[in-house]
Amino acid sequence: MSELNKIALQIISNGKGILAADESNGTMTKRLEAVNIKSTKENRLSFREILFSSDGMKDCIGGVILYDETINQISSSGKSIPDLISISGAIPGIKVDIGTKDLANSPKEKITEGLDGLRDRLKKYYALGARFTKWRGVYSIGEKYPSELAISSNAHALARYSALVQESGMVPIIEPEVLMDGNHSAEVCLNKTSEVIKKCFEELLLHKVDLSGIILKPNMILPGNLSEKINSEEVSIKTLECLKNSVPNEVPGIAFLSGGQSEIEATENLNLINKNNNTNFIMTYSYGRALQQSALKVWSKDIKNIEATQTTFNHRAKMCTLAAQGKWSNKLENK
Repeated sequence: MSELNKIALQIISNGKGILAADESNGTMTKRLEAVNIKSTKENRLSFREILFSSDGMKDCIGGVILYDETINQISSSGKSIPDLISISGAIPGIKVDIGTKDLANSPKEKITEGLDGLRDRLKKYYALGARFTKWRGVYSIGEKYPSELAISSNAHALARYSALVQESGMVPIIEPEVLMDGNHSAEVCLNKTSEVIKKCFEELLLHKVDLSGIILKPNMILPGNLSEKINSEEVSIKTLECLKNSVPNEVPGIAFLSGGQSEIEATENLNLINKNNNTNFIMTYSYGRALQQSALKVWSKDIKNIEATQTTFNHRAKMCTLAAQGKWSNKLENK
């Protein structure tokens, strides 16, 4: 077992998942302002620190994805944020892409940037305590999208990123997110997501990336947000079909993004994916909003009420971890 494989398994084993706390300052500002909290450096740190020092971290969270501002911050106890996360038994990680720009010659699509200077940034993040990283490619579904150009450009970027990350001794999370915006069916989402993931693995192999030392972070197979919803059973069957046919067996695990689903939807769908899981892959979560939203609402009512905020987060993390083991039920939500 390689060192990278060990790290990947430590992050996602035993029902543990990933807390995606890597919102950029712009995204975090939108989240905070939506609950009438001013987005200052101190407030952003304060909310995240409450989550990182909660009991739910020890039992449920195997890794935390950070943003550049956060990985450099010091907690109120005087410990660095990566140290605070490590104390709970979770592994600190870092988002290393610098966001999306319009794709040249296909301006309605996006390409993720951040490869320039990445090798040096990775050395710095490793020294700060990060042992895994994240890079997100985004793909829209439309009549002509995602285009072959967007699929291959983003796959190439994800592969180059992954090779550099493994070279620096860290595990790359590969996040090809097919967005749920639109009126497409789940069947179309299945076809497009399969195409996107297959191309990513083609490029990863070409770049000699060790597949046993990565984590895949895909979307679940869902209809577009303007289409009629399908039930969780169908989501799980289609999602498993996609991954079984697109992901090589050497990959240790898959940590789903919640992508526009409510907290309960993201939990219920993950639970059924695990109940129906007939693959060797570990199937867990890498949630942002679907882990934090309720806690954020509670915190916004009184930012000094740490206990209530942590209790809310602990519950959500526990529900997600039960879902990652196929042991969740709706009855447990109200206990």
